[in-house]
Amino acid sequence: MPFPSARPALIYTAACLGCAGGVRADERDEVRTVLFGSLDAGRSTFVSAGAKYAPDGVDRDGVVALATLGYGTRTERDWWGDPRAAAGGRPPRVSRHTVLAGAVAGRQWMHDWGVVAVFAGPELAFEVLDSPGTKRLPAPRLGARVQAELWARPSEATLVTATFIAGTARGSAWGRVSWGMQVAALQGVGLGAAYLGPEAALYADLAGYRKWSLGLHATDVALPAALPADLRLRVSAGWVYEEQIRRPGVYGTLTAWLPL
Repeated sequence: MPFPSARPALIYTAACLGCAGGVRADERDEVRTVLFGSLDAGRSTFVSAGAKYAPDGVDRDGVVALATLGYGTRTERDWWGDPRAAAGGRPPRVSRHTVLAGAVAGRQWMHDWGVVAVFAGPELAFEVLDSPGTKRLPAPRLGARVQAELWARPSEATLVTATFIAGTARGSAWGRVSWGMQVAALQGVGLGAAYLGPEAALYADLAGYRKWSLGLHATDVALPAALPADLRLRVSAGWVYEEQIRRPGVYGTLTAWLPL
């Protein structure tokens, strides 16, 4: 996983869309806070957690704030710092460790067909290569982050999403689009209705890392009654291509969010 600025970004607005089985303001006290977390697994891994806060309620027009913290690792060859590369050899793969934190604020606009939101704010990045060429820990980098999201329901049975995130701390950009059709609850395994369909994503950063992915997702999955009633999941899996490795692989993601 290539460390997008805030990997669960696509989930931030789920609690205010009123999707299948979603939380609605007339069913409970006003929801102002949503907790979330996500895990991406593949050749690289990224895990993150955070919170969304909307003073006027997550299902209303108004100001919204997001805070996230994540850690990830991926492998690469240190062609610039490893002494073996300077001597004309091929350096072994080493791990790049990255910590990302961000706090953005913006506004969301609710419509009958869905929600649009835009955010901006600071981000902090710290990354280090586990390589012989790394003589000391680098200083964290402070930058700016912008983010835009769209959740739309062209019909009662379909869901379209689009998310874009860019940050200057690592010189990175990430985008994803998805489409889904509502399917009935899987009563045999205790799962509620969800939206199923394809997704596509692209990530790039100034370190020269590029990644494309294409897969299938299940969004707004309601869990069995034994678990918290408002807990929802997004799961996806598919094919991924990373330019530095130059061969296809597979990925899987899991995201959970809980309105408070």
